[in-house]
Amino acid sequence: MTKFFIKRFFSMAIAMVGLTLIAFFLMRIMPGDPIEAYYMANHIPVTEEILEQAREEQGLDKPLYIQYVTWLTGVLKFDFGTSFMNGNAVSEELLSYFSVTIQLALVAFLFILIICIPFGVLSAVKRYSIADNLTRLSIFFVASMPSFWLGFVLIYVISFKLNLLPLMGWGTPDAIILPALTLALANVPFYIRMIRTNMIEQMDKPFVTFARAQGISESVIIRKHIFKATLTPFVTSLAMTLGILIGGAAIVEIIFSIPGMGRFIVSAITARDYHVMQGFIMMIGFFYIVVNFFADIICALIDPRIRLKEEVA
Repeated sequence: MTKFFIKRFFSMAIAMVGLTLIAFFLMRIMPGDPIEAYYMANHIPVTEEILEQAREEQGLDKPLYIQYVTWLTGVLKFDFGTSFMNGNAVSEELLSYFSVTIQLALVAFLFILIICIPFGVLSAVKRYSIADNLTRLSIFFVASMPSFWLGFVLIYVISFKLNLLPLMGWGTPDAIILPALTLALANVPFYIRMIRTNMIEQMDKPFVTFARAQGISESVIIRKHIFKATLTPFVTSLAMTLGILIGGAAIVEIIFSIPGMGRFIVSAITARDYHVMQGFIMMIGFFYIVVNFFADIICALIDPRIRLKEEVA
C-alpha cells in the first residue's frame, strides 16, 4: 500500500505542476493584451501611458518565464495577486465565495448519494418490475430537462405553490435545500443507471452463484458482494462529479441568487480580470486533483487488486 500511495502522490504532484502551467499560460495565449482588454471590457478610457504603467505594475513587461516564476512564488504562498475589479486580494475573494459554493456542492453531493444508492440498488434487484420501470422513466424525464429549467420548475412547485422552502437567497439551512437538489438532480440519472447496470452485470458472475450455493442470504450477497463490487467505478465517478459540482454551480447560483463563486467568476470573465480567472482555475484544479487522489486511495482499500496491480507494474 505504501508503494501505491507514493506513486499516486507523485502523480498528484506532476498534475499540480501541469495545473500551474495551464492556469498561467491559458491567460497569456488569449487574444489581446490582458490590461487593455480589461479596460475595454469595462469601457474605461485610457491612454498608452496608463496602459504601460499598468503593465509595469502587474509585471507584464517582463519575460514570460520571469512572470511565471513570480506568479508561482505567490501561488505557493496562496497569493494570486489583486483583482482588477475591486483591488482586493484574489485569494481572499475566492475563499469567501468558495465557502458558499463548497457548501452547495457538498449538500448536492449528499443528495446524489441519498437518492442514487437506494434507487439504483432497488432498480437492479427488482429489474423489469414496476419499481424498476418507474425509476427508469423518472430518470429519463429528469435527464431530459436542462438544470436551469429544472430549477425554475422546483421553484414554482415547491416554493411558489407549496410554500415549503424559501424562493431564493442564502444564510439559512432550508435555503440550501432547493438549489442543492437542483444541482444534484442533473447528475442523478447517470448514477442510478451506473449502479443498476453494474449490479446487474455482477449478478451474473460465478462468485454470486457460488455464494448462493453456500446458502448465504440474498441481502448479504447484495450488500457485501454485488454492491461492493460496483463501488470502485462508483467512487471514481463521484470524485469527478464533486469537482464538476463546484465548477458547474454558476447557473444554479444565478437562478437562486446565491453569493457563490460561480457568479463571481462570471463577473470576472466579463470584466477580463485574469488574476481572478487564474486563481479560480488553480483552486478548482487543486480541489479536483486532491479529491481524485483520495478517491484512488479509497478504491485501493476497497479493491486490493488495484494496488497489487500498481505495485507489480
